[in-house]
Amino acid sequence: MSNTAEHGPQAFFRDLRAAFGHTLQHTANAPGIESALQQAWDSFDGNVAIQCEGQPPIACHKGCPSCCTLRVGVLAAEVFMVAAYLRATAKALQGHSIDLMARVRAADAATRGLDEVARVGLNRRCAYIEQGVCLIHRVRPLACRGHASYDKRACVEAAAGRADEVPFSEPHQLVRGLVQSALQAALRGHGLAWGVYEFNHALVLALDDARATTDWLAGGDPLAAAAIDAEQRDAMAAWFDEVASP
Repeated sequence: MSNTAEHGPQAFFRDLRAAFGHTLQHTANAPGIESALQQAWDSFDGNVAIQCEGQPPIACHKGCPSCCTLRVGVLAAEVFMVAAYLRATAKALQGHSIDLMARVRAADAATRGLDEVARVGLNRRCAYIEQGVCLIHRVRPLACRGHASYDKRACVEAAAGRADEVPFSEPHQLVRGLVQSALQAALRGHGLAWGVYEFNHALVLALDDARATTDWLAGGDPLAAAAIDAEQRDAMAAWFDEVASP
């Protein structure tokens, strides 16, 4: 696998899209989607490490949920992965008096339809946070993985509405954007809905529809009502096609 430092962003995008496409071609089913997501996470981690060489250490750490009031945009594959994780862990969490699915539904009811500014202004903590810890950390979306700050205090101040700027890690944002775009392009190439959806709304749709994953793998878009990128998709598709070859 190439990296962004060796070959540049567009070459990295092309190589990664091809890798995702290979995975999806040979396992065009739910396990294949999990494999593609694992590829995405591994590529993100490896390339962030490369790009962050010589940069200040990030301030993000376990127990710091300051940025977890933001609206999160996710891909359908990520939604279905988290939905499966919630179902698998529901009994264990209920043993600790945590009903995570109910929390997600409550968060969606309070935030559905809000744009990013309104969402931050609401200052509502993410449904997945418990005592400062993300309960879905191992399957968290790329949007969360790519949101990293150099200054914890700035994050706290911004979350409280007392600051407008936070020194985010550009390498994290760059690699996250390229990895997500490459995965979207591969999904599009296999006839799967590849847009971006508001996390809580999309997750509620997936939890309420037992056939959602099957319908998506068959080429449908069962999460369409939660889409937040409809106006940008034509431009994104054109960019995918533009960089399809060197």
